Amino acid sequence: MALFVDIVNIRVKAGDGGNGCVSFHREKYVSAGGPDGGDGGRGGDVVFLATERMHTLMDFRFKRHFEAGNGADGAANRRTGKSGENVVIEVPPGTVVREKATGRLLLDMYNPGEKKTLLHGGNGGYGNQHFATPTRQAPQFAKPGEKREVVELTLELKSIADVGLVGFPNVGKSTMLSVLTAARPKIANYHFTTLQPNLGIVKQGENSFVLADIPGLVEGASQGLGLGHDFLRHIERTRMLVHVLDISGSEGRDPLEDFDKIMRELEAYGDLKDRPMIVAANKTDLPGAEENLARLKEKLADTDLKIFPISAATGGDLKPLVYAITEELATLPPIEPFNEEDMYDIEVDKGEMFTVDVENGVYVVSGRAMDYLIRSVNFGSEESMNYFHRTLRRWGVIDALREKGAKEGDTISINDMEFDFVE
Repeated sequence: MALFVDIVNIRVKAGDGGNGCVSFHREKYVSAGGPDGGDGGRGGDVVFLATERMHTLMDFRFKRHFEAGNGADGAANRRTGKSGENVVIEVPPGTVVREKATGRLLLDMYNPGEKKTLLHGGNGGYGNQHFATPTRQAPQFAKPGEKREVVELTLELKSIADVGLVGFPNVGKSTMLSVLTAARPKIANYHFTTLQPNLGIVKQGENSFVLADIPGLVEGASQGLGLGHDFLRHIERTRMLVHVLDISGSEGRDPLEDFDKIMRELEAYGDLKDRPMIVAANKTDLPGAEENLARLKEKLADTDLKIFPISAATGGDLKPLVYAITEELATLPPIEPFNEEDMYDIEVDKGEMFTVDVENGVYVVSGRAMDYLIRSVNFGSEESMNYFHRTLRRWGVIDALREKGAKEGDTISINDMEFDFVE
């Protein structure tokens, strides 16, 4: 059996924009043509594709860095550089993409075949053709392309199923799945035989639903004990749960205590305790089942939970359970993808995202706005430096420095580059 991998960390980078070109038109009988430097090409995007070809995140164990192509530099005669190639990252349906540093959910690749762009490539820099004015007819500078940084992501695979089977190890979930569907999970008489979710399709007349055998929980699973989080993430999407109990107590545990422990784990992990649920009292063919079943019915008498005595091993009384699941699903809304948060766009609100701190007499200006500005300036050009100073004034950086007490000649540090403060 292939190794099942359902969470990985990867690094991605959108392509940098190409640099603008400094060029002047030259042809026979034209001694001093105007600027004709072309723009840089746009960098490639980082795109995710949900494909049914994949069922785990195993492939990411061998390749964890993905980088889109950079845009080509502009050229003379107003020629724009070629755009960089997009990088397409294929993931199994049900994968969610999070920003590793913050845990924000950026993408939910729920629908098979769906494509979503996470990171956009940098814009190409303007060629010098854009900077000609009546008073500056021969600009000697162009803008560099926008740079893009490496972003660390966490990919989590959350199984897509209508119904999830939950319960302690070895209570008969895998046996139920094998009897009700065409799935053939590994079954043996010891704990943690199931180490990955197994999916199967249950057909009931003209209706059908996807049933997931979730690996057995243990007490403390919601705090990550055992393989708790690895198991619980696979029932987050299910529309309803079937709580499977070993009603005979053949493992030496009290089924009523098992019920309470599993419910505590579901409640501690999130809202799973409130998910629509049916209780399947399994192993009714074994001694002790009848007495424990009576105790369970008494315990749950004041609740809305329906109890179905079954024997998965013999196939006994499974039809009423399937009918009940089908009827319950008909009343429930379809599974909804998780809410996505926008990945930060460096071009938005540049002027508001900087801070000024004083460290050992040096005024340090930092923030994403400064990252963007530094990447946009050609410090070898006087005209580009003038643009840099004008932008600092326009964004309010100069005023913020004054408020912090900066005076003429003081040292200003921006992204490890130092400048003298000039009023």
